[in-house]
Amino acid sequence: MKWLMVGVLILFVLLGSFLLTPSPIDSKAWQPPSPPPLTGPLAPNERLRLADLLARGQVYGPEDTTVSKDGVVYSGTQDGRVIRLFPDGRVETWLRTGGRPLGMVFDRDGDLIVADAWKGLLSIAPDKTVTLLAREAEGTPFRFTDDVDIAPDGRIYFTDASSRFQQPEYRLDLLEMRPHGRLLRYSPRIGKAEVLLGNLHFANGVAVSPDGAFVLVNETWKYRILRYWITGPKAGQAEVFADNLPGFPDNLAVDEEGRYWVAFPTLRNAQVDALHRTPWLKDLVAKLPDSLKPTPQEYGLVVAFNRDGEVITSLHDTKGTHLQEITSVNPHDGYLYFGSLHNDRIGRIPLRAIPGLGDDEA
Repeated sequence: MKWLMVGVLILFVLLGSFLLTPSPIDSKAWQPPSPPPLTGPLAPNERLRLADLLARGQVYGPEDTTVSKDGVVYSGTQDGRVIRLFPDGRVETWLRTGGRPLGMVFDRDGDLIVADAWKGLLSIAPDKTVTLLAREAEGTPFRFTDDVDIAPDGRIYFTDASSRFQQPEYRLDLLEMRPHGRLLRYSPRIGKAEVLLGNLHFANGVAVSPDGAFVLVNETWKYRILRYWITGPKAGQAEVFADNLPGFPDNLAVDEEGRYWVAFPTLRNAQVDALHRTPWLKDLVAKLPDSLKPTPQEYGLVVAFNRDGEVITSLHDTKGTHLQEITSVNPHDGYLYFGSLHNDRIGRIPLRAIPGLGDDEA
């Protein structure tokens, strides 16, 4: 009996300590919409299992990819490397940024523009010279530089996913559900970044339309994609491009036919949607170890939209054994390349292997 009482006392002390410890977040309630049915063009299939697996076991966390003019695939890995994957299958470390390279794209001069989660917006010359382009905008430092794209006029559009939480803390940003994200634009001519849209719930992937008329940005925690008009009568205005998506949208890119490809690391999570209704419970969950927080479902998903935000087709790996946690999808020379935040491979599938694309108008 004595040891039982001691055990109960210890339990109460631990519970009291947990409850009295301040939460790392100040969460806000949100009522998410009911998930859309996976029917029609969203119906589950196993098309992602047709993808070739490149650099398998030789990379970890190739979050985004881009392909140079000579056909070399570049990607940034979890340990801070930018790697090169050659057409013959050879993989080499090109350089280390000292941070976590995420979104990347080549500019017209052949420099690699990188959104590094820790370092900011970088430009890397062919001789490996690294130049910091921007680390803050309008007085607020970047804490989670995420994705990047370049408009036809050379201006760079990129995101700071959260001005409060850094990359390892992304689940805290999700639970808090406050708008810390920003869509930004860097002008090489003036060497300065400006804020185009603030108050976004995890500003993630960006893609500029081929004609430079608008830029799309994923607002991940709200399951939607926004369109910010660059030119025309709506210039400077934002609107919803696609809403109530089936999962958490990450990076996106546009192909030569004007189709917008969106990567989804995982499907919607019923536990997370339920937690959003109860801020005090989210504050408690935020204090738990990551192993006790809601975890993403192992699933592979990529969705294509037309210019009007309508779903054209989707690619799935329902068990996530071939490709899962897909964070980027990049069209290049008739292929789609798939990156992942934590996987050990880069996927590649020819567009011609995807049924129905030739019958859809972008």
